[in-house]
Amino acid sequence: MPATLVAVPSWSGRIESQATSTERPYSVTPQPGPIRLAVIDSDSGFVQVLSKRLEGISWEHRVLSAAPPIEDLLAMRLNALVVDLALLGPQAWDFLERLCNALPGLGIVICTGPSTVAQRVRGLRLGADDWISKPCHPEEVLARVEAVVRRRKRASARVDAGPMVAGELEIRVDQFQGFVGGQSIDLTRREFELLHLLADGEGQVLQREEIYQRVWGYAMARGDRSVDVFIRKVRHKLERVSPDWTYIHTHFGIGYRFQPEIKSAEDGGENLEAAAATAEAGTPDRLRSR
Repeated sequence: MPATLVAVPSWSGRIESQATSTERPYSVTPQPGPIRLAVIDSDSGFVQVLSKRLEGISWEHRVLSAAPPIEDLLAMRLNALVVDLALLGPQAWDFLERLCNALPGLGIVICTGPSTVAQRVRGLRLGADDWISKPCHPEEVLARVEAVVRRRKRASARVDAGPMVAGELEIRVDQFQGFVGGQSIDLTRREFELLHLLADGEGQVLQREEIYQRVWGYAMARGDRSVDVFIRKVRHKLERVSPDWTYIHTHFGIGYRFQPEIKSAEDGGENLEAAAATAEAGTPDRLRSR
């Protein structure tokens, strides 16, 4: 049986659990490094090999043999997390969803045993950045973690430019969220990444395949409608808080374009005079950065 986590002490590099089974903790001595990583896994052989490699490249890391509370992970100020979902049992999907929503800036790599296509798709759609099947080489795990962290850093580099403003919508990369009149749109991490990608395109039409590659991180399978499903979710949330504006436009057979426009009477827009006054008062009708 896996050990049960009963405490999360300071960063030490050792397995952070009080074993209730015969599992033996392994000792690692990492040095401060550019990436702060946590690994949730009770596979002693895998953990031992990975820990030795992490020590060799001086990544600051912590190994956990069970999932801690989300609040503890938040306090760790991680760049990335490697997690074996099989260890979490029936609560795995709920844990992953709560983790992605609570820590939208965290790079999450699932590293687990044999899985089905449906399981991998579900994990990625909930917000995981990558999925690796065991057995796997530690170098591949680290390379994928590095790739995830690079993508996160590129996204966060835009934060200094300030929020993106389009119509009534304010897109804040520092919070991984969109706001209208100070009210959060309540986007999930994947929804935010999709909206931010389109908005950053500054009116360009992005093909579905390109959107999928850049948001999900790998090539889109034939017949996959994930992009369309998530576009529909984002549109619904935008419509709820900004009903007089249209933000995402469909180019049938191609993809989508982001361009904020005030709805015409034929579009069913309400309070159009107020929306127009807002635009005249200084909210631009195209994307800009404050």
